[in-house]
Amino acid sequence: MDLYLFIEKFALILIIFAITMAIALYSTLAERKVAGYMQDRPGPNRAGWGGLLQPLADGLKMFTKEDFIPNTPNKFLFILGPGLFIVTALMTSAVVPWGSSLTILGRTISLQVADINVAILFVFGVVSIGVYGIMIGGWASNSKFGLLGAVRASSQMISYEVAMGLSIIAVLMMTGSLSLKTITEQQHGFIDWGGHWLSWNVFKQPIAFLIFLVCSFAETNRTPFDLPECEAELVGGYHTEYSSMKLGFYLFAEYINMFVSSAIISIIFFGGYNYPGMDGVANMLGGNAAALLGVGVLFAKTIFFIFFYMWIRWTVPRFRYDQLMNLGWKVLIPLAIFNIVATGGVILFFSK
Repeated sequence: MDLYLFIEKFALILIIFAITMAIALYSTLAERKVAGYMQDRPGPNRAGWGGLLQPLADGLKMFTKEDFIPNTPNKFLFILGPGLFIVTALMTSAVVPWGSSLTILGRTISLQVADINVAILFVFGVVSIGVYGIMIGGWASNSKFGLLGAVRASSQMISYEVAMGLSIIAVLMMTGSLSLKTITEQQHGFIDWGGHWLSWNVFKQPIAFLIFLVCSFAETNRTPFDLPECEAELVGGYHTEYSSMKLGFYLFAEYINMFVSSAIISIIFFGGYNYPGMDGVANMLGGNAAALLGVGVLFAKTIFFIFFYMWIRWTVPRFRYDQLMNLGWKVLIPLAIFNIVATGGVILFFSK
């Protein structure tokens, strides 16, 4: 790797990290604003104009609160749990293609940290490691409430990862690639004029999209799948014994996961940084302008799905735990398998 490429990748990592943290930080404010709007109340509006400084005030509160560690023989694991959870949440953004490429001073700069040909497997692998952060934290808390919440969270996430993986298989059968960059490029623009198809995968695989969307709610522990933190039953779930910034890491990682999962949904099913008329924009304004507009389009799609997460939270009641597991194993997994078989049949029929 030459020096210029190292500088480009390092700068891109810092930018993505800063944007991810900023969006996750202000998602906490947006969540309460959306909840306030739906419940006919203003939401946070004291810290700064319209409450814009509220997330900073919450962060300062987390940093300055007493860092209490319970009487547990596994203090190292108690500290490791939230750290592992937030690190795995941040790692998934490394393979996300945030845009096509920019040309600066004669150099072509890719807006993706790592374009690996098994990017989807990387995302699923890292997300699976995040389960250990929850399980370790709940077990090391030396509390039955923390342990019950951790067991619920791990079983829920593992169960819905199966259905999520199966839903993606149908998309991969059509795209023929595990690279998120390739999947995005195959959804170029909006209309595939040659095949007379709407090019975005959501029109080709609506069942896979619905399954993936539902599983994303379960993977991020969002309502109606927030059983791991069900206050009415478990006091506070797997992070009951946590305080200060260790608790902040668990809470913050969920918003990071929500942001990254929204970006992944936008990339796999809604064209990523592709948008209608992008070739015309490139011809009129140049490639850099078209690429930057594509970055904005991807973030707009991502923000819409973040809002959708919040909208569902304040609209739909949570399931019982048996309903949660029945939905995953008896509905979503068989539906995903049916979709794989149907997709294979369609591909074979049109390949003749």
